[in-house]
Amino acid sequence: MLGGGVGGSRFVSGVRAGYPDAELTVVVNTADDITLHGLRICPDLDTMAYTLGGGIDTDRGWGRAAETWRVSAELAAYGLEPAWFGLGDLDLATHIARTQLLAAGHSLSEVTRLITARWLGHDPRLRLLPMTDDVVETEVMIFDPSGENERRWVHFQEYWVRLHAEPEALAIRRTGIDHTRPAPGVAKAIATADLVLIAPSNPVVSIGPILEVPGIRDSLRTTSAPVIGFAGILGGAPVLGMADRLLPAIGVAVDAAAVGRHYGSRVGGGVLDLWVMDTADGASAAELERSGLNVAVTGLIMTTPEATAEFIRLAVKAVV
Repeated sequence: MLGGGVGGSRFVSGVRAGYPDAELTVVVNTADDITLHGLRICPDLDTMAYTLGGGIDTDRGWGRAAETWRVSAELAAYGLEPAWFGLGDLDLATHIARTQLLAAGHSLSEVTRLITARWLGHDPRLRLLPMTDDVVETEVMIFDPSGENERRWVHFQEYWVRLHAEPEALAIRRTGIDHTRPAPGVAKAIATADLVLIAPSNPVVSIGPILEVPGIRDSLRTTSAPVIGFAGILGGAPVLGMADRLLPAIGVAVDAAAVGRHYGSRVGGGVLDLWVMDTADGASAAELERSGLNVAVTGLIMTTPEATAEFIRLAVKAVV
């Protein structure tokens, strides 16, 4: 499975609920990663681990349950920036552990394995893999909020957390992506899979970076497994996050059918065998199928893991 963010973690919970005995490998976006206060922070990897391990703050969908913020308050009292990115006290321990292990020479894959073991034990049926061990960061071009009408690049986390995705996104870039390679195990997981699922995560900043790692898109095109993608745009708006603010920056309409065309059918050089859209977007299914992309239409609201499992099983039956 490919995924990231809150939507991706909820989707994985649905996969686990629907197929509890299946072996599941999740290739997780790492282009949201950022270094703050000297600590390497991997939001999507941590959200996946916390969610699957029962440690997530279910109200927010990210961060630790029963979190406190004393360290962040002290950093702010010292006037240390960035004050806009809150580091919870429990969450901070994960970042310290990761940074210490990376500094000792461990790869991000090795560190992720250790963190996953802390939350999930040594469950052979579930693996979390970073998309790459190399450093990649998503940046967004905006007009400077100071009002000087100059363009500048900001890290995605600044755009989302500090600026609340309010400035118009003019362009997206992935620093470091051209010199990356898939993390160990990623290509093999895709090549040997019985089924590949693309979660309804943000197409621009969660799934997009994974597909841009050299070799991953080719692995999806050549795997013998069916590849099913799920829309995160329902009725012309994202269920979670800010995909509506970012899709226009890459020339894609805020529309489930447009995102499906963006991923593309494997027959036409894309990555999908089946694109699953919500019933709210069913009217565009026939036209999308005429363009060569197989489509399934069902309810896609992830109210519970069991509800998510139900629509995943429906999609799988369409290709298996």
